[in-house]
Amino acid sequence: MRIIAVSTLREFWSRPGRRDAEQPLRAWVHVVRAADWSRPTDIKMLFNSADILPNDRVVFDIGGNKYRLIAAIHYRGKRVYVRFIGTHAEYDAIDAPRI
Repeated sequence: MRIIAVSTLREFWSRPGRRDAEQPLRAWVHVVRAADWSRPTDIKMLFNSADILPNDRVVFDIGGNKYRLIAAIHYRGKRVYVRFIGTHAEYDAIDAPRI
């Protein structure tokens, strides 16, 4: 899969107080780049704790569930668009299926 906006993840882990997110996000990027997803069940096979949302959105737990990453998945085009990365509190303040 091709990840659109890995730079967003780099910016996130570069912020003060977020350095602990770097290794889990790098691991997520490594796994996702090697993946070949055609449907949501393919994602669940690799990330059992992922939540499948409407509008082809998926929520991934990052760093022992300290952070949440929302991605829009384009299965046909084999692209993963990073739409959001943040803490649980930040996640609770957004409309995840629409972001």
